[in-house]
Amino acid sequence: MNYKVYPLSGTFMITAILGFLISAFYIYDLSEAWGFTFSLFFVLMFIASMISLTYAAIPEHVNIRPEIYISGSKKKVKKKK
Repeated sequence: MNYKVYPLSGTFMITAILGFLISAFYIYDLSEAWGFTFSLFFVLMFIASMISLTYAAIPEHVNIRPEIYISGSKKKVKKKK
């Protein structure tokens, strides 16, 4: 099947990582059932963000032109005629 994967933000991945760490180390000590549940939820969020990172198409409004920049510097490349 042909799936369309939506590009998720970096904040989504950071939330998944921090949520897992808080759930695993803090909430699990308070309640094992809730700690496991939240940890599982945040692991699924992290897997979704990895799938999005790998398979999502670049949105049309993002203008990525690698020929403009050389190795991360802001120097413009002169186009040959």
